[in-house]
Amino acid sequence: MAINVKAEYNISFRTRDGVRLDADIYRPDAEGEFPILLMRQPYGRAIASTVVYAHPSWYAAQGYIVVIQDVRGRGSSEGEFKLFVHEIADGEDTVNWAANLPYSNGKVGMYGFSYQGMTQLYAAVAKPAALKTICPAMIGYDLYTDWAYEGGAFCFQTNLAWAIQLATETARLRQDKAAYQALFAASRNLPLTNPEILQTLAPESFYHDWLANSQPDAAYWQELSPKRHLQTVDLPMFHIGGWFDTYLRGTLHLYKDMADRSSTPQHLLVGPWAHLPWGRKVGNADFGPKAASPVDRMQIRWFDQFLKDIDTGLLQEQPVCLFEMGSNIWRTFPNLPTSTQKSYYLSTTGLASIREDSGTLSTQRSTERSRSHSELSTTDVLVHDPWRPVPALGGHAAIPAGVFERSHLDLRSDILTYTSQPLAADLHLAGDVIVEIFCSADQPSYDLCAILSQVHPDGQVYNLTQGYVHCRAGTNSTPTKIQLQATCARIPQGNALRLSLSAACFPAYPMNSGTGAVINSEDLLNAQIITLTVSCGGEANSRLLLPVVAPY
Repeated sequence: MAINVKAEYNISFRTRDGVRLDADIYRPDAEGEFPILLMRQPYGRAIASTVVYAHPSWYAAQGYIVVIQDVRGRGSSEGEFKLFVHEIADGEDTVNWAANLPYSNGKVGMYGFSYQGMTQLYAAVAKPAALKTICPAMIGYDLYTDWAYEGGAFCFQTNLAWAIQLATETARLRQDKAAYQALFAASRNLPLTNPEILQTLAPESFYHDWLANSQPDAAYWQELSPKRHLQTVDLPMFHIGGWFDTYLRGTLHLYKDMADRSSTPQHLLVGPWAHLPWGRKVGNADFGPKAASPVDRMQIRWFDQFLKDIDTGLLQEQPVCLFEMGSNIWRTFPNLPTSTQKSYYLSTTGLASIREDSGTLSTQRSTERSRSHSELSTTDVLVHDPWRPVPALGGHAAIPAGVFERSHLDLRSDILTYTSQPLAADLHLAGDVIVEIFCSADQPSYDLCAILSQVHPDGQVYNLTQGYVHCRAGTNSTPTKIQLQATCARIPQGNALRLSLSAACFPAYPMNSGTGAVINSEDLLNAQIITLTVSCGGEANSRLLLPVVAPY
């Protein structure tokens, strides 16, 4: 039976350095002591991440004291907001304060996604005794590889949009009307060809540091990334991700690391969701009623187990729960699937950018097929023109994210397409998809985008997963490896697989000028046409590797 809830607003305490942090508290209107659920976030605490979670009053009605706090320098909390910089110390101080609130039983759990997920990791670093468990969702474990960059390429659209969002809120808090209006307008029409506008409007933004530190070994990332600090942390964690979330890499990297070394339970849930919302429809795809978010009820069960010491049966269940798209069901596993990699080799008549029937995917190498297909070529040529870059459409890195019909894009002459025969039986995938491309370029630098789609019998094409890599030109004696976003899906019998290759995916990632990323209007002015030669035969036979698993 649900409990009546009492709300208290603007409850404050001071950190070790004297900064006032403000929170709203929702607690059961009943006698007794209750565990604490803490969320720390930078968007104004009244929002309380209700874009994906139930309102905190619902959590309180399940028998918890829920604390929603503005982090330093956001909402009504004092201090200067610096991205992630203060969250270890402030997180520890907040956990210790919350554990001693009236009616608290002294046990604290944390929940939240995105920045609110990151604050959980940073609080855990300090190992406050009262923090018993966390539920990080959609986070960056290694800030460089999991959040700011992918395959060495800057995650341009999501980073720019987020930087403008935070800068707009900063201008609002400062009551800087001119900056606020300019930033708000920019948020509705991202300055994709003039992103340096952010330098003028928000010179203190983290965005400039992220661009300046373009290599993973920079001291900036080593100091700020949770991965460096979490190596000795051992807490029960419920990890939550989405197949089309731009930060799924971080969720999976953290889960794998913790599952390998932790002595405490680590559970993983991945739904067919983008960063938000978490529902049955993602882009053009409807994954059915089972795709509606189970997270709120699952988190209560998790917190009952670790904060109320109730045997929920949770620890007897398989820890990995993945939504299989296509079947539209949840599948459970004892661990992340160790899949059998099945190779599909690229072959072509040399016209894969012009004709849909030219590029094919086959389980046979092109050298074997060429004996009976004399028209096959060993190469395809791909030309990238910065005047009309291949546009981003869905996936995990674009706004909006998700599944979209893309047959019109695959007809472009700056996209190489390779399509299999219709499948003779259902194909079940779970895990990492990898593409190995042997290629050469006529410029010192270039990018590669790989998109795996399914082709329906009626000719419609829907993206399943994709990856991106920033390359330096060299010989094609070793393949360029493109790590696509992990996935879990059933490709039905009669559908075909398609691999689409391009040299741009704009504005999800910046264009390549031929010497490096185009990150301002001056770089755009100097952008060159880039010609790539992709090998589809001989010893350098490019291929797609799929993580095949047994049916449910």
